[in-house]
Amino acid sequence: MDLLDDPTPGSNTPEFTVSEIAGSVKKLVESELGWVRIKGEVGRVVQARSGHLYFDLKDDRSVLSCQTWKGQIPSLGMIPEEGSEVIAEGKMTASGFQSKFALNAQRIAIAGEGALMAMLEKRKKALASEGLFDEGRKKPLPYLPEVIGVVTSLQGVVIRDIMHRLRDRFPRKVLVWPVAVQGKACAPEVARAIEGFNALTPGGALPRPDLIIVARGGGSVEDLWGFNEEIVARAAAASDIPLISAVGHETDTTLIDFVSDKRAPTPTAAAELAVPVRHELAAWLDTQEARMSVLLSQGLTRRTQRLRDVARALPRADALLDGPRQRLDRAAEKLEPALIAGVQRRRVRLADVAGSLRPATLRTRVQNDRRRLDDLAGRLRPALDRCVLRKRDRLEGHIKSFRPELLGKDIDREAKRLNDIWQRMHAADKRAMDKRKERITSLGRTLATLGYTETLARGFAVVRGDGNVVTGKAQAKKAGTLEIEFADGKLVVGAGGAGKPAKKPSKPDTPPEQGTLL
Repeated sequence: MDLLDDPTPGSNTPEFTVSEIAGSVKKLVESELGWVRIKGEVGRVVQARSGHLYFDLKDDRSVLSCQTWKGQIPSLGMIPEEGSEVIAEGKMTASGFQSKFALNAQRIAIAGEGALMAMLEKRKKALASEGLFDEGRKKPLPYLPEVIGVVTSLQGVVIRDIMHRLRDRFPRKVLVWPVAVQGKACAPEVARAIEGFNALTPGGALPRPDLIIVARGGGSVEDLWGFNEEIVARAAAASDIPLISAVGHETDTTLIDFVSDKRAPTPTAAAELAVPVRHELAAWLDTQEARMSVLLSQGLTRRTQRLRDVARALPRADALLDGPRQRLDRAAEKLEPALIAGVQRRRVRLADVAGSLRPATLRTRVQNDRRRLDDLAGRLRPALDRCVLRKRDRLEGHIKSFRPELLGKDIDREAKRLNDIWQRMHAADKRAMDKRKERITSLGRTLATLGYTETLARGFAVVRGDGNVVTGKAQAKKAGTLEIEFADGKLVVGAGGAGKPAKKPSKPDTPPEQGTLL
């Protein structure tokens, strides 16, 4: 039979199920494309309640769906933002359930410096609209801080420049919080360092800084990008401790510069802003002392001259007393006749009163008063009896209304209420004590982590000469005995004790002077 005459052409083609076709397409997409890098603009961004991240990459003609699983997000590099241009890397995959293909994005990076600047401007506008850049919320820097906290890397010249500048101008205690200053770990570590300094208790074993310096040397936009992250800007804005940003060179600008209380063009300039020059301050104090002495002397001279001028204008003391003396003499002359006249007037009045005072009058008045008193006494007894009867009736009424069983119920109810209140107070007190114990335990772990003994465990050592910490070669030469403290014990070297383990010292009255991590 001719093939052209077949009434059902293609009837010998094998049949596939939908799942088989979807699986074949999935294998084809994953095997042919594999790992790809795709550049595009971020469209819709959604993070599901499960923690997975879904977003779109688009250009002027097409849209590609992308997905990142919850466990892949920490290594993603950045969370995509709508409107930003990025380069996404990952594996192409297809979903047979919906007949769609998508990119499983595992790394994302900004596509070029222009896109970085556009993202930076977008973040800057968002933070500025919240008022984080307002000058009114910026705190003044302390004139002479006791403790300065520095957030920077220990590998570099930045910390050495800051320490050297502080030592030249006005030596202060410095707490260094080591962080990564570039890369993925930079932003979270810097934010945690700022929050950690603010969490220290004032007056605690580890002193709370009066000023924070966040510093880093110069670099490219990508190197400094960690200081443009929103988490760092918000941590700096929320800091209760005044903060100086010193990131990059004078021409470099990052987000932390806008939210910090003061921006320094370089790390060295940050140290200059932190403390004044000790010699200039001493000279200014000497000048002010000299000016104050001159002004004090001039003021005393002016007041002395003024007092002399006023004294010359006052009248003599004898002249002031002449008038009062004359008035006293005239009053003394009039006093004796006035006393005699007063006595005579009172004698005449007494005689008049004594003439009208007769025994019969007194007896009549006494009798009248006695009769009135007897009348009142006769009326008093019935009144007292009536009052006693009224009070007795009222007392009996109260006794009848008094029911012991009701009083007992009230006492039981109040006792139960008091017991409930006591139990709640006991539970609340226990919860408060548990919270305090947890906080003490947490602070103990923090103290152990930040103590210098942890630094000794990393291979460092503390050198003491004659009981004092030695920080230089000259001090070591002057010391009679050197004691070197390692992580596993102490060693004494010098006259009479070379190579011998140090005896366990008694507990000092005060903590040892702060050492250095450099």
